[in-house]
Amino acid sequence: MRKILIADDRAPSRELIREILEISGYEVVEACDGGEALEKARELTPDLILLDIEMPTLGGFDVIRQLRTDPRFAVTPIVALTASAMQGDREKALQAGFTGYISKPVRLAALRAEVARLLQ
Repeated sequence: MRKILIADDRAPSRELIREILEISGYEVVEACDGGEALEKARELTPDLILLDIEMPTLGGFDVIRQLRTDPRFAVTPIVALTASAMQGDREKALQAGFTGYISKPVRLAALRAEVARLLQ
């Protein structure tokens, strides 16, 4: 079973995404801030990480910067989740090392398709 880490400081967002992914057959682990995301990623080495850009402790850009320096996460798909979808944000995320970009509110069909594409 493929393992996905969801890092988002908003519990309702994590719960909705977790439910959709578990129904789709994935094992899901949650983190509520950037520090916890780093800790769980290093401990569990998930197959994919969904990472909110704006979180307490460490933001998504700080987390990905640290993860990408670890050889275990050099090619791990890491998808940016963000509520502030302004022009140029997607490009900024991709340049920072994110593999994909999903704006909130999350469209569930698009989430499922993106996760399946990245884990194929």
